[in-house]
Amino acid sequence: MKKVLSYLKPYWKQLVFVVILLFVQAICDLSLPNYMSDIINVGLQQGGITESAPKAIDSKGYELLTIFMTEEDRQIVADSYELITKDHEDYTNYLEDYPKLEEEDIYVLKSDHDEKLNTIFSTAMMSFTSLSEEMMQSEKADATDASSIQLEAIYEMIPMLQTIPQEKIEALIEESSSSTSSFANQVGPVFVKMFYQELGVDTDQIQQNYIILTGAKMLGLALIIALTAVLVGFLASRIGTGFARDLRRSVFEKVEDFSNVEMKQYGPASLITRTTNDITQVQMLIVMGLRMICYAPIMGIGGIFMALAKSTSMSWIIALAVIVLICLIMVIFAIAMPKFNKMQKLIDRLNLVARENLNGILVIRAFGTQAFEENRFDEANKNLSKTNLFINRVMTFMMPAMNLIMNGVVLLIVWVGAHQIESSGMQVGDMMAFMQYAMQIIMSFLMIAVMFIMVPRASVSGRRIEEVLETQLVITDPTNPKKFDSKKKGYVEFQNVNFRYADAEEDVLHHISFVAEPGKTTAFIGSTGSGKSTLINLIPRFFDVTGGKVLVNGLDVRDVTMHDLREVIGYIPQKGVLLSGTIDSNLRYGRPEATKKEIQKAAEVAQATEFIESKEKKYDSEIAQGGTNVSGGQRQRLSIARALVKKPDVYIFDDSFSALDFKTDAALRAALKDYTKNSTVLIVAQRISTIMNADQIIVLDRGEIVGKGTHEELLKNCPTYYEIASSQLSKEELM
Repeated sequence: MKKVLSYLKPYWKQLVFVVILLFVQAICDLSLPNYMSDIINVGLQQGGITESAPKAIDSKGYELLTIFMTEEDRQIVADSYELITKDHEDYTNYLEDYPKLEEEDIYVLKSDHDEKLNTIFSTAMMSFTSLSEEMMQSEKADATDASSIQLEAIYEMIPMLQTIPQEKIEALIEESSSSTSSFANQVGPVFVKMFYQELGVDTDQIQQNYIILTGAKMLGLALIIALTAVLVGFLASRIGTGFARDLRRSVFEKVEDFSNVEMKQYGPASLITRTTNDITQVQMLIVMGLRMICYAPIMGIGGIFMALAKSTSMSWIIALAVIVLICLIMVIFAIAMPKFNKMQKLIDRLNLVARENLNGILVIRAFGTQAFEENRFDEANKNLSKTNLFINRVMTFMMPAMNLIMNGVVLLIVWVGAHQIESSGMQVGDMMAFMQYAMQIIMSFLMIAVMFIMVPRASVSGRRIEEVLETQLVITDPTNPKKFDSKKKGYVEFQNVNFRYADAEEDVLHHISFVAEPGKTTAFIGSTGSGKSTLINLIPRFFDVTGGKVLVNGLDVRDVTMHDLREVIGYIPQKGVLLSGTIDSNLRYGRPEATKKEIQKAAEVAQATEFIESKEKKYDSEIAQGGTNVSGGQRQRLSIARALVKKPDVYIFDDSFSALDFKTDAALRAALKDYTKNSTVLIVAQRISTIMNADQIIVLDRGEIVGKGTHEELLKNCPTYYEIASSQLSKEELM
C-alpha cells in the first residue's frame, strides 16, 4: 500500500490545504454548541447581560453592594465608578441613557469591564443572596431566587445590613468567592438587569440585540462550514481523480511491458479488475478518507475537550459511549474483514467468466451450451452477491446500534443533567451544549468506523495493485544496450538454442541452430506441439531463451532494447488481431507516417484491395473491437498488410495464411515474393503448398530439428517431412 500511496506526492500542497480547511471547519463546528449555550444561558436566562459589574447603578444600589465588599474591593470600585449628579457637564447625555438620573444620582463605570471588577460585584451579590436565604430560613419563610426580589424592599434593609458585624460579612464574602455553582454565575447578571430596569434602561432591547448578534455569529460559522465543506469535497475529488489517473496509467504501462510469462501469472480478467475496480476502491478511500480520516479525529478529540469544559462530572457518559462504540466496531471489523479479502477475487472470477462468454459467444451458440454458461455465470454472480449481502447485513446492524447508543447517551445526559441543574451545578444551555458535543464525538467514531470498513477493502485492492507494479519483469532492456549494424540487415541466427517454460519440467526446444538470410524465405513445419510458434516467439523476445543465443542483424536480441528489436521485425500472429478504429488506422499502426500510396500497395500485396474497395467508405470503413465485423480471412489479410506497411528487415508469419483459401494464398505468396525480396521472411505453416517454394525449410519434431533443406531435399532425406507432405499432396504434386 505504501507504493500506491506514494502517488499522492504530487498533490501534497493540496493535501495540506485540505487539512487546514478541515481544521477550520472542525473549529467552527465545535464552536456552534457554545454559541447555542450562550443564547440559552445568557440570551434567555440572563436577558442578554453578560457582566456582573453594571455599567450604571443608582446610589442606593451602590451603597447596598459596597456593604458586602472588603475595604480593598471598595477602593477598586470607587476608582472605577464616577458619581453623576445634576451638576455634571454630561448630565443631559446620561439622562438620555438613564432616565432615573432625573430623580436621584447614579454611578457610571468609567471604562470597560474587567474580570476583577466582575468578580467583586458577583461575590457581593452572591453574599447578599446567601444572607437573604439565611434570614428567610430563620424566619421560616419560603426561600426565593434573586429575580423575584424587589429592589425597593431591599433598599429598606440597608440600615439593618449596615449593623451586621464585619466578621459575618467577611465570612459570607469568603464563602461566595469559593462557590462553583451555576447559580453564582447567574446571580450577577440578574441583579444587573434589575439595576438597569430601575434606571429606565430598555433591557428587552439588550436581550434582543444579544440574541441577534449571537445568532449572526452562528450563521457566519455555518456559512464558513458550508464553504469549507464544498472546498474540501472539490479538492478531495481532484486529488482522488488525479491519483487514480496516475496510478491507472502506471499500471497500464507496467502491463504493457509484461511478457507472456507475467500475462499468464495474472490473467487478463484479473488485470482488468486491478486496473479498474481495485483502483476505484483506493480512489474512494482517498476521497472519503481526506474528509473522514482527518476530520473525525479532530472532531472527536476536540469534542471531548469541549464537553469536559462544560461538565467534568458527566464525562463518564462519554467514556461509556466510546467504550461501547469501540467494542461494536471491533466485533463488526472481525466479522467483515475476511470477506473483504475474498471480495476482489470473486470480482476477478466474475470478470473471467463474463470475458470468456463474450469472446466465445459463437462457440457457445454453436454447441448450444447457453444454459450451462448461464449457470456458470450465475454461480460466480451468486457467490459475489452472497459475500456482498453478508457484508451489507453486518453493516446494516451498525446503524441501529449507533442510534441506540446515541439515544441512550441523550437520555443519560438529560437524566444526569436535570439533577445537576436542580442542584445549581449546571445551566440548561451547558447541558444542551454537552449533549451536542457528545453527539459530535459519537458521530466522529461512526465516521472512523466507516473508514475501518473501507480501509480493509481498499487495502486489499492496494496490495493487488502493488503486486502488479512491483512485478519483476522476466524480459527487460539491457543496462547498456547496443545498436544494430546497418550493414547486417535481416540476418536471423539461432545458435544452439534451448527453451523451457517457467513452470515446465523439461525443455520444449532442444539445440536449435539455423541461419535465415535477407532475400530468402525460411519456413518451419511440424506436427502440432512441435515448438514452431515457440521458436518464432523467441525472435521478438516474447520469451527469452534458457540456453544458447538468438541473433538478429548480428546481435544477441538480449543486448538491444526491445523497441529497437521490434522496429526491425514485422510480426503477423496466427490469430489476426485488429484494433477499434478504421481500416486506414489499423494499417498505419506500425508506421503512422506511411503515405496513402504505401497503404494501398500493402493492401494490394495482401490481397485485401478487393474487399476494401467494395465497402462504402473504403479505407475509412469502421473496424469493430477485435475486428469482429470482418471475416477471419479478411482479418488475416489486414494483419499481413499492417506488417507490410512497416517495411521491416524481418517478416515473421506465424501460420498467418491458415484462414486463406488456396487461390488467395497462392496470389498472396506470389505478390509477397517481390515485395519482400530484400527482407528476411520466416513462415510457420501447416500447409506444404504454402512453404514448398521456400529457400529453406526447417522440420521440427518434439522441439528438435529433424530436417533442414529445400522441398526436394527433404522429400528424399526427411521421413517426417515426407509423411506430412504425402498426407496433403498426391504423388504427382509432390514432384
